[in-house]
Amino acid sequence: MKKFNSVPEAFEWWIKNIYPSLSPDIKKGKPVVAWRDYTYNQGISEKRMREILIEFGNFKIETTIIYEP
Repeated sequence: MKKFNSVPEAFEWWIKNIYPSLSPDIKKGKPVVAWRDYTYNQGISEKRMREILIEFGNFKIETTIIYEP
């Protein structure tokens, strides 16, 4: 198990570690568009990062917000 502090951090790890091992058939769709948008700084929302991580990376995403006065 690997934990990340943010969705962009997890997505960057996914780009470097999971994306290269995806089959060519899978890379033809949403993952390659997300990879291109991220790699070439064309803009990718955190929402789309989450969708890619869940669909193509077997990630479970939980949000924790803590306020301590």
